[in-house]
Amino acid sequence: MGMFHTAKDEEIKEGRITDVYFLRTVEILKRKGLTQQAMAEVILKAFPPGWSWGIFAGVEEVAYLLEGLPVDVDTFEEGTLFDTYQPVLTIEGRYLDYSHYETAILGLLCQASGIATKAARCKKAAEGRPVISFGARRMHPAIAPMIERNAFIGGCDGVAVVKSAELIKEDPVGTMPHALVLMIGDVVEAAKAFDEVIDKRVKRTVLIDTFGDEKFEALRVAEALGSSLFAIRFDTPASRRGNLLRIMEEVRWELDLRGFRHVKFFVSGGLDEEEIKQLNPAADAYGVGTAISNAPVMNFALDIMEIEGVPIAKRGKMSGRKQVFRCPSCFTAVMVPVAQVEARCACGEHREPLLKPLIRQGRIVRELPSTHEIRKRVLQQLEYVSL
Repeated sequence: MGMFHTAKDEEIKEGRITDVYFLRTVEILKRKGLTQQAMAEVILKAFPPGWSWGIFAGVEEVAYLLEGLPVDVDTFEEGTLFDTYQPVLTIEGRYLDYSHYETAILGLLCQASGIATKAARCKKAAEGRPVISFGARRMHPAIAPMIERNAFIGGCDGVAVVKSAELIKEDPVGTMPHALVLMIGDVVEAAKAFDEVIDKRVKRTVLIDTFGDEKFEALRVAEALGSSLFAIRFDTPASRRGNLLRIMEEVRWELDLRGFRHVKFFVSGGLDEEEIKQLNPAADAYGVGTAISNAPVMNFALDIMEIEGVPIAKRGKMSGRKQVFRCPSCFTAVMVPVAQVEARCACGEHREPLLKPLIRQGRIVRELPSTHEIRKRVLQQLEYVSL
């Protein structure tokens, strides 16, 4: 009998998704009677090339993973902007109780944070224009909801997959595929059929590059649908597009000249933040796929920083408990030993601690925010950073 090659929830919760050397470590510690308390932290030593900040994501799943274990966990709030060498999560308990969860903890945080950060970078590049997540088809379907949830909290304005939209309590967003135009045989007839059949609450955005030149197809569609046409979508492949910005400017000129100024331009097809910045002069919205769904992961590491209250760490790490404080006014952050209170910033404002209790002896003690609340936090923080 066939099956999808994915882990079940209970297998992850049971700690079975683990590198085998953790199981061997647990076996040795139990045999030797070594049951010390250990505090470990998660940090990032370096961002992916070209990145200078990150968006912390995956907290909700980590809370679900560790709920019920005899551990204490502190984390940054999900959606918090972070820097290198800042402890974004700490976990404390008997090491043999949580060591075999390291693989899963890091997997949940590394990929989610990479996706959320890439989405935030695309949203920042779009300078206020809507960005829709279109990349689920590039990844295993079992993780599509995770991908698009983190794309949404990172700043995307909508997601395409039905199940993903249910998770974030939004309506799915989409236009029309080339397949519809191919099956009907003409872009205008496809546009008319869409307008006739699909709920009027769905904005009419028509794909205009299946068969012919973008300019002439756009004019035909605009004349056929008139005021019902909300937008046209450019999905021209890189091998055919030449200078896409120039093509869009040409189409814009011709549409405006004929009274179709209301028609928006939606662009998709292999976009990332760099291409978005180039297309902003002519584009009104973007669909971003693989760049977000296949975003670089954050290479977080989890390392012991203290055993039985005594600071200790491997080479290259700074031992002991730490806290990160951030000024809500100027947004500067400092990391200090946990006993040191950095209450006031140089600008005069009181700094706020970023590491906050999440779990105490297996019980979640923090109310987890909704995806919309997380996304709002991310968008507010993007005002303080640049690409």
